[in-house]
Amino acid sequence: MAIEHADVLRAAHLARLGIDDADATRYVGDLSRILEMVDALQGVDTEGVAPLAHPLDATQPLRADEAIEPDRREAFQACAPSVSQGYYLVPRVVE
Repeated sequence: MAIEHADVLRAAHLARLGIDDADATRYVGDLSRILEMVDALQGVDTEGVAPLAHPLDATQPLRADEAIEPDRREAFQACAPSVSQGYYLVPRVVE
């Protein structure tokens, strides 16, 4: 598929990108090379190759769900302006 200068300008307009003519000319070459690479990949024989959701067949190790820091609520609330029963009291902002 051949990319032309007008195609780049139209794609930029649709994407709401502001590019000038010099950049559009450079993008024509870049996009043409990308499409050539995709065409080359289309020629690869993938018969019998199952598609993968992830390139590596691995699982994500999970850490144990346990508290690793001590409860410091009292220390944090000691400097709060107003606290009641372990909660921060704030002024009402919605009537």
